[in-house]
Amino acid sequence: MANTKSVADKAERKKVKRAARKKAAPKARRTTPRGSQKKKVRKLARGQSKR
Repeated sequence: MANTKSVADKAERKKVKRAARKKAAPKARRTTPRGSQKKKVRKLARGQSKR
């Protein structure tokens, strides 16, 4: 992303950022599904409540 620290005007800053985003190379597709590293939750025991 472009460095917009020097731009004071909000609209101008937005314009600069948009242009930079358009010019940037597209991101590569994901190799692993999202959230695949998340801890999986086990299903609780069904039926009579376990004390």
